[in-house]
Amino acid sequence: MLYQNKIIIITAPSGAGKTSITKYLMQTFPQLSFSVSAATRQARGEEKNGVDYYFMSQEEFKHKIQHDEFIEWEMVYEGKYYGTLKSEMHRIWSESKIPVLDIDVQGAIHVKQQFPQTSLTIFIEPPSVAELKKRLQSRGTESEESLMARVNKASYELSFKEQFDEIILNDDLTKACNKAEQIVSNFISI
Repeated sequence: MLYQNKIIIITAPSGAGKTSITKYLMQTFPQLSFSVSAATRQARGEEKNGVDYYFMSQEEFKHKIQHDEFIEWEMVYEGKYYGTLKSEMHRIWSESKIPVLDIDVQGAIHVKQQFPQTSLTIFIEPPSVAELKKRLQSRGTESEESLMARVNKASYELSFKEQFDEIILNDDLTKACNKAEQIVSNFISI
C-alpha cells in the first residue's frame, strides 16, 4: 500500500509522554517509520547518531538551513537547534512507509502548514504543569535553571494545543497509548 506523502506528527511539552507514546505506536504499526531529527546537542547516554538523532555541529546545521535541506527547524533552546531533514522524509516515503515525527510544538505547526491535507497532528497534553514539573524532576537530568526553562516553555506550548488535529490527555499512559492507536489506525486507513 502506498501512503502518498502522509505524515504523523506527535508533539507535546517536554515530559508529557510523547516519546513513550511514539515508541508504542512504532511497535504497533509496521507501516510507520520513525523520522530521525537533526540536532546540535551532544548525544546523551546510549543515544546513537543516525538512530536517535543526526548529531551535527551548529555550522553544519546552519549550512543545511542555508541550502533549504529542512522541512522544519527551530532553535528550541538557546544555541540548540533541532530540525527535520527533507532527505529523511523522502527516505521513509521511498520505503512506502509513513514518517512519524516526534518534534516540538512550533515545528509541528510548521510541518502541518506545509502538508495540511496529508498530515495528522497529535498533541500529548500533560495532566497539569505541576505534574509535568514533577516528571521532569524525577528524570534527574535537569538543573534548576533548565527545569524552570522547560516548565515555562511547557506553559507557553499548552496555549497552542487547539491548533492540532487531536489532543490526548496523558494522565494514564495505557489509556493515552490506546487512544493514539485508535487515532493512527483511522488515519492510516483513509
